[in-house]
Amino acid sequence: MFGQAPQWVLSNGVPIADALVLSHPEQCDRLRAACPEAAPTAVLAGDPCFDRVLAARPYRERFRRALGVGAGQRLIVLNSTWNPESFFGDGDTEGDDLLPALLPRLAREFPVDEYRFAAVLHPNIWHGHGPGQVRAWLDRARRCGLVLIDPLEGWRQALVAADALVGDHGSVTFYAAALGTPVLLAAAPLHELDPDAPISDFMREAPQLDPRASLREQIDRLVDHHRPLIGPAEYTTSVPGEAAVRLRTLFYSMMGVPEPEWAASLEPLPLPGHEPVSVTVPLQVLTRVLRPGEISVTRWAGAPPATECLDGELHVAVHEDTRDVDRLGLADVIFRDGRADDPRFGSPAVWTAEVLQRHPGCALAAFAVGPHECVVRVRGGALLRLTSGPGEGSGPEAVVDPGAAASALHALLGAVSGGGTRTPTAQRLAELVDVGGFSVRIGSRSGRVGVVGLPVG
Repeated sequence: MFGQAPQWVLSNGVPIADALVLSHPEQCDRLRAACPEAAPTAVLAGDPCFDRVLAARPYRERFRRALGVGAGQRLIVLNSTWNPESFFGDGDTEGDDLLPALLPRLAREFPVDEYRFAAVLHPNIWHGHGPGQVRAWLDRARRCGLVLIDPLEGWRQALVAADALVGDHGSVTFYAAALGTPVLLAAAPLHELDPDAPISDFMREAPQLDPRASLREQIDRLVDHHRPLIGPAEYTTSVPGEAAVRLRTLFYSMMGVPEPEWAASLEPLPLPGHEPVSVTVPLQVLTRVLRPGEISVTRWAGAPPATECLDGELHVAVHEDTRDVDRLGLADVIFRDGRADDPRFGSPAVWTAEVLQRHPGCALAAFAVGPHECVVRVRGGALLRLTSGPGEGSGPEAVVDPGAAASALHALLGAVSGGGTRTPTAQRLAELVDVGGFSVRIGSRSGRVGVVGLPVG
């Protein structure tokens, strides 16, 4: 029994600790059964880690924004503990490590504008293999948008921010379930666990990932039909919110001095640094004109599912900083982000002109100067500003990523009318400026993109 067997809590038959802090009476009962000699040292004092997470829930939206999660997007956390049968190891399968094997499928199945992924890996994975090796293994996934969470300081905030978690038998997965977050088990090695422990009950009851089935369908079904399990919330701590008070009382009583007069408290979870999501792998973009002035855009960081492409038009959009530099010559849209006054690029107008000159096959270049705005140049010379945000739509749900807005404009300019004719680019641009822009649908949400003509200079 991990942590409670005699070899963990006794030295020469004597308890090694004066006080063994436990979070639930159930743990006290199991300690009494596993090692009666250590039972008198048990102190029920709650779980300070979980108390900090509970206290941080009002700041969920801030944590999501820090991780680059926009309105209408789902944040999926991938969590693995550290042994060979974990999610990052073989899981319950034989052959390749499970999580690394699934990462290319995440890029192919999940549109980048509708989902964000973050990985929380046990510290022993980082220290056992080395940070450089872990980052090298996950390099392609990171360029597809995966965020790597600090294993010591950032994982609690990621749990608060998550819409769902795919994990295993580690404590982070159990914490997520205790918060009521939908959990899908990629690995559940019951033979490694105490059959009477709450974690084993959870492993038996929680839904299991089927690596052979559609990942997106499983995630969407998990979130849309989620019913929280009672066990994890009940057994994580029997005294939620009381850990600071109980622990301080314990510590000062052991020192034999009176407690301070002020109230005991735990340090709040800090707001993480902003993690802007930059997808630099070539994007496959599917567009469909829904009606005049409205277009749907779906972007994938890999080959899109064949069933998604039965109608609509496909084009390729590539970030200028891509490692797949050969794809720049095949790109229909080339984009990047940066400050408008960055002297290295001259200006957005200068950069867009240089890109179209350097890449003759590119039809449109877009320089994102912020999360809601970009400057685009269309081949032929027209220079435009595209903006999206509360001022252009009905609320924060209306924000459209500048790269998606640029791809939407490219598709609109190349669209064929109902009569089978293609309106000249200059005329269509003038029409879009006259009406003030167009609407973009991404998944189930729609936003307005404003279009303003700029001097070509």
